[in-house]
Amino acid sequence: MPTERLINALQSYGVRLADSRAGAPSRRGGAGPSDHKAMTIAGRTVMVPVHTETAFDSPFLVRRPDANGVSVIEHDGVVIGQATFPGKPRFYALSTLDGVPYSKIAVLHGRDVLATTVLQTCIRYASRAKTCQFCSIGQSLAAGRTVARKTPEQLAEVARAAVLLDGVKHMVMTTGTPNATDRGAAVLCESAFAVKAAVDLPIQAQCEPPDDDRWFERMRASGIDALGMHLEVVTPEVRARIMPGKASVPLERYYEAFEAAVPVFGRGQVSTYILAGLGDTPEAILEMAERLIGMGVYPFVVPFVPISGTPLESHPAPSPDFMHAILKPLADRLAQANLRSTDIKAGCGRCGACSALSTYERSGVAA
Repeated sequence: MPTERLINALQSYGVRLADSRAGAPSRRGGAGPSDHKAMTIAGRTVMVPVHTETAFDSPFLVRRPDANGVSVIEHDGVVIGQATFPGKPRFYALSTLDGVPYSKIAVLHGRDVLATTVLQTCIRYASRAKTCQFCSIGQSLAAGRTVARKTPEQLAEVARAAVLLDGVKHMVMTTGTPNATDRGAAVLCESAFAVKAAVDLPIQAQCEPPDDDRWFERMRASGIDALGMHLEVVTPEVRARIMPGKASVPLERYYEAFEAAVPVFGRGQVSTYILAGLGDTPEAILEMAERLIGMGVYPFVVPFVPISGTPLESHPAPSPDFMHAILKPLADRLAQANLRSTDIKAGCGRCGACSALSTYERSGVAA
């Protein structure tokens, strides 16, 4: 099975683990790639669901690592590949000067990405009438696995340690939406400024489009190298149903923000996250991707993963065929437009662990 198809299938179905203790600990709930496990397959470190309903019934089983740390991957009892697990990062053993464990400030994603949710609260999350139905940003806070607000000083301290101890290569800063004006841009600016003063680490910031395009210049001046403004879903009726609060920011505002941000950050340094499998057709996603690519925006399409405790916890994950119908033509189109994940300075698109898209890109180049 080609590597891109294997990773695509694993991320759609998830896997059963013979030894859940292998590698770095996985997270349940919270922001980011929750309910996943980092695995390295054919040189690519990817995030694979392990704590979802789909994963519990997955036809894929990852066996206990052998003496060399290598696990075989089986499909219905037939060995189809191998995987290794990145180890627990060394910076997790430390605490900040004010006594907060580093792992409550930022976590390792994939192999070499430091990720943090600066504000673990959101104006939309408290109301089921407004919340994004797939979101679990409040779960890790309620469980005591993180803190509500990470200060600039804490982020700088943890980022420096993660670079020195674990060779982290770039950082993702996301945030819950604190207001309907700057929508998190201000707190991201002060956080990035502090990190860049402590360590030379490329940073991607993620927020909803602020109400004033001048924020993009401020974000760039603060040390933010790349920007993510995430559409999540692309069809108006699906947006209204899946994320009723966020849908109050219309698609037109996103388009305006993309057009304003690309000249500031550079072509390919602005991206958007699209969750496939929530009701948008492959054709709708590819049509949106074509528009984004034309603006110089990288469309990072990932399979939807149902998170326990959310309204969509029982929603089916997209099939591998559904994802292949999107990722293969999308990778071809990105290559034609000379937009490459490897050229992104920081962030989800550069990491690529939550989607097989970058693996499709590489397979297309090899072909």
